[in-house]
Amino acid sequence: MVALADLVSELKTLRKGRGLLASHIGERIGSALRAVCDVRDDDGPAVIRQKVARRLENLAGDLPADLRMAVLAAFAIAPDARLPFYQDRVGWTARQLSRDPRTARRRIDAGIDHLAQLATVRPVAVPRPVPATSSATGWRTAELRVIAVFDRARPAVVELHRIVAERDGLASVDVPVTAEAKVLYGAMRARRGVVELPKALVRGQEHEFAVGYRLPEVGPPHVVRTPDHPCDLFDLRLRFDRTCPPRRIWLLAGALDRDLVEPDRTGELRTTDQAGELHLVFRTLVPGLAYGARWDP
Repeated sequence: MVALADLVSELKTLRKGRGLLASHIGERIGSALRAVCDVRDDDGPAVIRQKVARRLENLAGDLPADLRMAVLAAFAIAPDARLPFYQDRVGWTARQLSRDPRTARRRIDAGIDHLAQLATVRPVAVPRPVPATSSATGWRTAELRVIAVFDRARPAVVELHRIVAERDGLASVDVPVTAEAKVLYGAMRARRGVVELPKALVRGQEHEFAVGYRLPEVGPPHVVRTPDHPCDLFDLRLRFDRTCPPRRIWLLAGALDRDLVEPDRTGELRTTDQAGELHLVFRTLVPGLAYGARWDP
C-alpha cells in the first residue's frame, strides 16, 4: 500500500530541475512512484520516463483544466513547457494562467495533491501486448504530430511524421493517407496509403515528411490514429469554432474499433480552451489500438 504523504513528497522532488527530463531519472523515482507507475528494477531511463509520463498524464486527465496544465508543465511533460529549470516552468504556467508565480505554485501543489490521491486509489492499467515490432515492420514512428482544424467550412489536417528506419534500403512507408493528400515536404508522393521517400534510408536513420489534406464538410465526429507500426509519440491538436465547440469530448487512449462505431460515452472527458483548441499527447502507442478524441457536436 502506497502512503499518500510519501507519494506527494516524491512528486515534489521529481518536479525539480528538468523534471522528467532529468539525467539519471532512475535515481529520482522513489518506491512510491515506482509502485503507482509500475516501474521495474530492470527498466531503463527511456522506459521509466514513458511509464511515469503516461501514468501522470492519464491521472491528470481527471483534473480541472488549470490544475492539469500546471502539473504537466511542472514535470516538463507538456511539450511547450520543457524548460530546463523548475522556476522557468512556474513562470510559464503563470503566464498561461494570467496569474503571478505564487498562484502558479499553489496550483501546482494542488494538482500534485490530487494526482497523488487519484494514484493511490486507481490501479495501474495492465498494458496490452504489442502485436507488431519495429524489427518486423522495418521502421517505426518516432513522432507523429497531427493538427486538425474544424473552425472553417472545409476542415483541414496537417500531419508531420518523423520515422526511424530499422533496416537498410527503406524507400517507402505505408502510412494511411487520403486520396487527395498533398506532400508538404520530405517525400516524393503519397498515394494509396504509401509514401515514397526521396532516397532510401539506412538502418537507424531518421527522416521527416509532412502531408496535408482536407476532410469532408460533414465527417465522423472523431480524429484518431490506429498505428500499424510502433509509435513513440503522437501529438494531436484540434481546433474547433470557439463560439460553438463540441458539447462533450472524450479521450481515446488504446481504444478498440467498437469504441468509435458504438461509443459508450464513459471515457475521460476533455474540454477546449478559450481559443476552441484541445491538445493531447500519447506515448508508446500500441499498434492496432486507436488514440485520439471523439465528440458530440
